[in-house]
Amino acid sequence: MTELPGLCCFFVWTERGIRYTVKSDDGHGQEKKGVDRVELFVIMLERLGIIVMVAFIMTRIPIFRRVVDDRSVTFSQKVSVTLLFGFFGIIGTYTGVVVSTGQASYMMWLSELAEDEAIVNARVIGIVVAGLHGGWKVGLGAGVIAGGHRFLLGGFTGFACGLSAIIAGLLAGFAHRYVDKGKNISLGVTFFVGALSETIQMGIILLVARPYEQAFALVEMIGLPMILANGVGAAVFVLIIRSVIREEEKLAAVQSGRALSIAEDTISFMRQGLTTASAGQTCQILLKEVGASAVSMTDRERILAYYGKGVDIYQAGGPIRTEATRQVLNQGEPYIGTQNRQDQTENLYPDIHAAMIVPLMEKDSVIGTLKFYFPTEKEITPLKRELILGLSRLLSNQLELARVEELRHLAQETEVKALQAQVSPHFLFNALNLIVSMIRTDPERARKLLLSLSHFFRQNLAGTNQTWSTLGQELKQIESYLEIQEARFQGELNVRWEVDDTLLNWQIPTLTMQPLIENAIKHGRKAAREPLDVTVRIERVAESVRVTIWNNGRAIPHERLALLAKGPVHSEEGAGIGLYNVHKRLTEMRVSEAGLSIRSDDQAGTSISFLLHRINQTERKEGSG
Repeated sequence: MTELPGLCCFFVWTERGIRYTVKSDDGHGQEKKGVDRVELFVIMLERLGIIVMVAFIMTRIPIFRRVVDDRSVTFSQKVSVTLLFGFFGIIGTYTGVVVSTGQASYMMWLSELAEDEAIVNARVIGIVVAGLHGGWKVGLGAGVIAGGHRFLLGGFTGFACGLSAIIAGLLAGFAHRYVDKGKNISLGVTFFVGALSETIQMGIILLVARPYEQAFALVEMIGLPMILANGVGAAVFVLIIRSVIREEEKLAAVQSGRALSIAEDTISFMRQGLTTASAGQTCQILLKEVGASAVSMTDRERILAYYGKGVDIYQAGGPIRTEATRQVLNQGEPYIGTQNRQDQTENLYPDIHAAMIVPLMEKDSVIGTLKFYFPTEKEITPLKRELILGLSRLLSNQLELARVEELRHLAQETEVKALQAQVSPHFLFNALNLIVSMIRTDPERARKLLLSLSHFFRQNLAGTNQTWSTLGQELKQIESYLEIQEARFQGELNVRWEVDDTLLNWQIPTLTMQPLIENAIKHGRKAAREPLDVTVRIERVAESVRVTIWNNGRAIPHERLALLAKGPVHSEEGAGIGLYNVHKRLTEMRVSEAGLSIRSDDQAGTSISFLLHRINQTERKEGSG
């Protein structure tokens, strides 16, 4: 038992639980009738600690946050929220103070009340918040649950308190509908609705509870403390919820701002694709923005860039050495690990003991990885994890956009090349001069050449409006071109055809073979081996088709040959640009995985070939033209 001046407190074990009893006296040892309102109000405010805890827990529940944010919720979600707030109202009852004439008691998890007992409680807080944010249906449901529970506890105010809980839910729902339509309800309105609900409860107790003298004494003792405490409690509940959500939104906004800033800084580099140069510039930016010890970027085979601690160990261009990186490349899933879990072939820098590796995607394929190194795994916080995952998606999107841009550029270049072929002044001038010179000497040959010229230009014009063609259509176009060139060079050009006629329906991008024939003749003539022999070969290889254009001209220099495989090589004839264009179209349009294969030496001549795969041939036929 504990005694203080004017206040007597003691614990009593009862069949209904542990009762904490407070008795008041007048300071001279004489017990006062009733409990001081200020003391009761202070006890009620102490219960706000429980309210704060529950409010914070509820902010972790997704459906509750949807209701608070006034977003659309399903019927089942509304039912869940109603049950949640109803349960909170029950908690408000159990954490209340049991009062009777002359004393107040705090009983934990009481199962029933005596006839002369009532509860000073925080039940209305959950009901009011339910109605203010969920509408009258949620408020009514929470009121029925919490009010029904209070009615079952008994006491001479059981029915009055149960009924007032239902009315409080409807009142809060009314405020939700008519006060700014439930959006941004102020703390003042929340306090007012909470206090008004308790005021109505006091009125119902006076009207319903009997005996009246006992009801009047109860309202006189608990009325003002409950009205003020529940109004403040409802406002504090909403304040806690909004504060937590607002801080999280601010944090999310900061993260979004960082991500957008990184996107703005890296987009000019990632537009170049996944190269050593673009990876290096991007890693420098990420190292500064993310705050990691080191940042690295790889493709599927080698390290493209490494910046930060350990830069002297990891050199750009070196092979991938960790099993963790290979795992990400193969599975496409992020990896977080410590040094002990890293593959032993990787000698991590002494101050680096943890890493997070995320994939870089292009459509559904993993084309590389992004690696962040940290001193300990604890520094890979959930916030940094989300940021790194977001950067992975961001950079993947930028790489995908770079690929789309490259395809668009290639398509434009193809169209330009086709238009150039249509009106090429040199080709047209030479062809017309040839036809004019033959009109008198060989009119029939001149007529055939004119038809070939007409067919050639018609096919080029059609190629600007189509994406796909067939091997047969491509061969007809280059036949027209070669007929004119053979007549022009008069015995200095020999063309040999080795074509499997059963393969002529295979699909191929338009204007693929004609640039290869042009290159063979221009390069062969420039290399000057008389006469110039050109072979066009189309043959089946297992489930694929190989197309080969061969000429017996002198070999292409090795340094130039290496450049042709990596990018456009500008020349007077423009053949290098044409070859690179064909190579990229074959690979990017998923026609040939390896693209062009170029072999050249003085003994065997020069051959350019590529494989067409059977996969998706039917689909290409449906989409051709």
